[in-house]
Amino acid sequence: MVIHISSLSERFSNQVQAELPPIFFSRGEKVDTKGAQVDVVFVTGDAYIDHPSFANAILSRVLQRAGYSVGVLSQPDWRSCEPWKAFGPPRLFFAVSAGNMDSMINHYTANKKPRSDDAYSEGGRSGARPDRATLAYCQRAREAYKGIPIITGGVEAGLRRFAHYDYWKDALMQSIVLGAKCDILVYGMGEETIVEIADNLDAGNSLQDIRELRQIVYARGASEKAPENALELPPYELVKQSGEAFSVMTRTIHREANPSIARTLYQYHGERAIVQNPPRMTMTTASLDIIYTLPYTRKPHSSYREKIPAADMIRDSVTIMRGCFAGCTFCSITNHQGKAVISRSEESIKAEIETMKQSEDFKGTISDLGGPTANMYRMHCSDSFAESICRRPSCIFPTICKLLNTEHAPLKKLMKDVRETDGIKRAIVSSGIRMDIAVRDPEYIADVAKYHTGGHLKVAPEHASNNVLNVMKKPGIESCEKFIKTFKDESRGACKDQYLTYYFISSHPGADIPEAIELLEFLLKNDIRPRQSQDFIPSPGEIATSMYFTGLDPYTMKKVPVARSGIERATQRAFLYYYKAEYREVLVKTLREYRREDLIARLPKVIEPVVTFNKIDDRAKASVGYRPHRKSKYRKT
Repeated sequence: MVIHISSLSERFSNQVQAELPPIFFSRGEKVDTKGAQVDVVFVTGDAYIDHPSFANAILSRVLQRAGYSVGVLSQPDWRSCEPWKAFGPPRLFFAVSAGNMDSMINHYTANKKPRSDDAYSEGGRSGARPDRATLAYCQRAREAYKGIPIITGGVEAGLRRFAHYDYWKDALMQSIVLGAKCDILVYGMGEETIVEIADNLDAGNSLQDIRELRQIVYARGASEKAPENALELPPYELVKQSGEAFSVMTRTIHREANPSIARTLYQYHGERAIVQNPPRMTMTTASLDIIYTLPYTRKPHSSYREKIPAADMIRDSVTIMRGCFAGCTFCSITNHQGKAVISRSEESIKAEIETMKQSEDFKGTISDLGGPTANMYRMHCSDSFAESICRRPSCIFPTICKLLNTEHAPLKKLMKDVRETDGIKRAIVSSGIRMDIAVRDPEYIADVAKYHTGGHLKVAPEHASNNVLNVMKKPGIESCEKFIKTFKDESRGACKDQYLTYYFISSHPGADIPEAIELLEFLLKNDIRPRQSQDFIPSPGEIATSMYFTGLDPYTMKKVPVARSGIERATQRAFLYYYKAEYREVLVKTLREYRREDLIARLPKVIEPVVTFNKIDDRAKASVGYRPHRKSKYRKT
């Protein structure tokens, strides 16, 4: 009989565990398991950091709490299957993930140039994982031990579960399930599902038996019929040829995301059907609390001799919630974590802070009190029935839903309690603040400005043109301007010299030169010189990526402008960096073409100089990815 668990809190409620089973670690070398067969072997593209901000740590600890022994194979040499034999054959399955990021985004810039660093690797060095790591890792697992089930998951696998556009190949690709030849793909946050899979395989159920589990994707054989009462997506062969069919596929996948009403989906690739079961029901606060009470060391494995940048960045952070109801078209958070916000209890958060205080490395500063966003804590739909039948992709676009509770009171109380905790000097908000919600509560902005800003606060307007913001499913720039004014007023009132840093996306679908000009006008009006921006990267599975590939908005089927060439993207970037010398020529030329000499006159007279290098040409510099903090043979002149 197939075993189902409704929640982790239910699964662990009657389990008495005197001693937790071991978690073994290897980077490819043989490990002495003291004669015991490891139950599950995790293969991950990240360095192993035992901190609840990292999926491999969370999943390992959750399985350990469920009574299973775990081996973690971190960043193995994929050129041979020998590292996959480090623990011997796992009793239940291999669990494979590329890591916290899609490996292609980890490896390449928006202009497809190789990155020289990797925040998730020892010493920050790149090259510790292959391109499309999920495919390589699954292949080596099959070579190492034939017949051992392979379960894959994580961002890379989850966002590529159906036919998808691959920016780096500039081609439409088949489901990663076929390329990886995995037995099951778990999409989304997988703590409960991976325990459910382990329980079933441990009980003797076969992979065929557990195809009914929620939150999984699998491939049916050519001789197997499509599932009954399921919704068929346009087949791979059609979406490869038709932008309209690809748009319909994308829209349908995103509409079938509410676990209360989502249907089983399937898509034919030739004679084989890729089947996706509905998502799991939203995790409870009690289950989320359990995840964060597990015995993490909050440190990288002791075998590492050099720093891992991501570990330093998140070491003293505290996650207070999951999920995001914004539904921004360029972001994978809603697609991966879900639209419903799940918040931890205040008691759980305080308990984690008490644990942090016991560390000798803790200096009294919480580096981030947040999550996917900083200010959605305890926010939810006020009508449970309406929520159960809702297919709206965003709760706050084009307007904030009248049923959405946007009350900041629980968050303000939590922030106050944390900053008044003995031993806590500062609790900084580093996660992005959703400004259109924040302006509804000026007192929240005042608290952030007075107590929770570490000199500067990051905000993400993304763009300033309503044409682009509508495509992004972001509010008009007015809420951003209101937030800017309130934050600056509160900072001055608190006698604090602090400022905002802004994050923008250039070349997003919907953006052309007229929209870039609107953005420049906003920047000049508010005297903003962006230091953080990103050329749009079409990540698999997202609405904006569908627009980039097809030139169509999948919800309206209207055409949207798309900047694809390097020249188009560089031109739009010039409007963001109007104060830099290297962009001045193309910016002035473009403004003249559009008869906006008035804006040329408003450009700063003093501009930042171009940085030049000796013994290096532009192509070489682009290929290695220059980083000013690194020792190099290249010297500034």
